[in-house]
Amino acid sequence: MSSCCPPGRSGTHPARAVPAAPAARASVPDGMIVVPGGTFRMGTDDPDGFPEDHEGPVRAVTVAPFAIDARAVTNERFAEFADATGYRTEAEDFGWTYVFAKFLPGPLRKTSPRPSAAPWWCGVSGASWRCPEGPGSSVADRADHPVVHVSWNDATAYCAWAGLRLPTEPEWEYAARGGLDQARYPWGDELTPDGRHRCNIWQGRFPSHDTAEDGYSGTAPADAFQPNGFGLYNVSGNVWEWCADWFDGAKANRSMRGGSYLCHESYCNRYRVAARTSNSPDSSSGNTGFRCVADIADGAG
Repeated sequence: MSSCCPPGRSGTHPARAVPAAPAARASVPDGMIVVPGGTFRMGTDDPDGFPEDHEGPVRAVTVAPFAIDARAVTNERFAEFADATGYRTEAEDFGWTYVFAKFLPGPLRKTSPRPSAAPWWCGVSGASWRCPEGPGSSVADRADHPVVHVSWNDATAYCAWAGLRLPTEPEWEYAARGGLDQARYPWGDELTPDGRHRCNIWQGRFPSHDTAEDGYSGTAPADAFQPNGFGLYNVSGNVWEWCADWFDGAKANRSMRGGSYLCHESYCNRYRVAARTSNSPDSSSGNTGFRCVADIADGAG
């Protein structure tokens, strides 16, 4: 299976407790959009997809109404959580996380270990959500970009603090489709309608040269590009988003959705709305973030 994502961690880190699911809210939190419940056709039988990821078969799935972040959780929002609680991410506890090699200065790129299966990633000591390209880097000019280098465990910890939770895969896909039935992307079947870029993905030759024709190399602001029919931004490309579900019956990895700025049609076209991938709950990288959902009581709005 071709994937632009890095491998998971070794699993030697002590497991963190999974926070309890929050109660339904009587009102919708700021920055969230109410998605009406309904039945939709989930998955795809797209011949350009990845059958080994179990994207299909297409099946009818019903979801209850819920509220979902219009934007992925940003560095600014995650900083509020970390500063209020003293929370340390798993990347900070491990002392390293995966950074895309071309974002690194030459000396750090040469000395950081690379996984053989995905050598465009470097395991960088001292990298974290606060220092996304390693020591000396910062998010000072990226407050409105999605937080990255957060594990599934980190995302659930943030959700618990905020009284929210991660979306299930059916909720995520239903919201990401924006009311469209079986469209390849959140806006339709054409990647660049009228020649306009609608998401932050890789252009050029992966992984050697990104032309950044969509305006971004690396993460984009969480509200970049036009939202989908429900008002969600960047559910294709930009950063992978953790979901609540286990990826398969083995219960080793958690699901991720949406693709990232590294996805390219020649290698990993997982920016399609039905595409999925996974990683271990303690894994982190520079292209993985999350958005939250809230259960809503009847009549909330």
